[in-house]
Amino acid sequence: QVQLVESGGGLVQTGASLRLSCVASGRTFSNYAVGWFRQAPRKEREFVAAINLSGTSTNTQNSLADRVTISRDNARNAAYLQMNNLRPEDTAVYYCAATSQCGEGVITSKELYDNWGQGAQVTVSS
Repeated sequence: QVQLVESGGGLVQTGASLRLSCVASGRTFSNYAVGWFRQAPRKEREFVAAINLSGTSTNTQNSLADRVTISRDNARNAAYLQMNNLRPEDTAVYYCAATSQCGEGVITSKELYDNWGQGAQVTVSS
């Protein structure tokens, strides 16, 4: 299994930007598709963005596409989530996930991921 550690969360004001990082260890990171999900209090975990093995293809939740960018650097065993113009409704725990079971695809379903980080809290104040 690959181990994932998120960082970069915090408390910010409305309109601020954050870049979350997900650093992997234990396996060859370039063999894993990566996704970012978030879970707000009393809500289900939802898809944010995903990227394929090589970083050549991405998918972002439609409502976030103008503010969120996913990327990866396989040489650094890392994936990133750039979030701009943050709003209070973006407050959630953000999770990085990885899977090596789905080939070159961009994986948007949380059920297909079998490796998860511990999460990073993002809090946006109004």
